[in-house]
Amino acid sequence: MKRRTLPTAVAFAATAALLLTACGSGDDDASGNDKIAGADQQSSKPEPSKEASGAPDEDKPDGVDVSLPKDVNLVFDWDKPKDKNEAAAMEDAANFFRAIFRGVDKRTSEDAAVTTYATDGGRKYADTQIGAYVEGGWTVTGTRRHYDATTRSASNGSSVEVAFCADSTKFYGKETETGKVLKTDPSIKDFDYFKIIMIKVPTGEELWQASKVYVETEAAKCQ
Repeated sequence: MKRRTLPTAVAFAATAALLLTACGSGDDDASGNDKIAGADQQSSKPEPSKEASGAPDEDKPDGVDVSLPKDVNLVFDWDKPKDKNEAAAMEDAANFFRAIFRGVDKRTSEDAAVTTYATDGGRKYADTQIGAYVEGGWTVTGTRRHYDATTRSASNGSSVEVAFCADSTKFYGKETETGKVLKTDPSIKDFDYFKIIMIKVPTGEELWQASKVYVETEAAKCQ
């Protein structure tokens, strides 16, 4: 059965909410340079959560709840790097996206997960995504797969670029008031290529924050 197509305005807004590049420009593209964009930035220590959480330990990395509703499944289909810092940065890049969709579910960009895993441009990106869903009266449902991940460290060891593809062909918007799932037909618009600049928090903890987000939309190389 063919899936119902969203009305044009709704489809545009729902898609754009996840495709905006919150910071940076083509000149900052890290792929063509030895120096990673944002490598000279310093991260600030996030404030601890003000609320106790009943989530299981696996949903609380760094003591912060990143659990999602049962109908939201973020799959990170990638291998863990051998480098300790790159592995930690990759895991927290995943937590960054968990935090965004947790913020969508909680209807706020002030959730502790967002403030823990995002800073600077990463925080702006998260605020934009969450705000678009809240303003539109939507949440999300379904499965989004992340794959073909690569990592690259800055020479000073304080910054790691985490790049990967995302497949949203089975990931949909959902009206918060009616619960109606806004399904669309699969297309190249469902494929995006991300580059996340992760900055190490200057404490003894193995915590990394997304400081910049670059997005290539309609990424044919991810199909």
